[in-house]
Amino acid sequence: MGWNEIRFVRPGHPVMEGLGNGTHVYFVHSYHLRVRSGEDLVAVVDYGTPLAAIVARDNLIGTQFHPEKSQAAGLRLLQNFARWSP
Repeated sequence: MGWNEIRFVRPGHPVMEGLGNGTHVYFVHSYHLRVRSGEDLVAVVDYGTPLAAIVARDNLIGTQFHPEKSQAAGLRLLQNFARWSP
């Protein structure tokens, strides 16, 4: 929990525009999502092992962290999401 760096494993998603490897975001949960298909994994965070931080498929996207608590990076992600037209 707390501030951690994300690493993109599938760059280029429109909601992630302007965010890169090493972007700090705020995590609050002590659980994580297990991704069935690696194609859905967009970014990971390292907690001793890589864990899903962002997943996306078709017109769906989910984050394990809290964009609204992630300051400038979170605001950028939310702005990108508002402009996204899948």
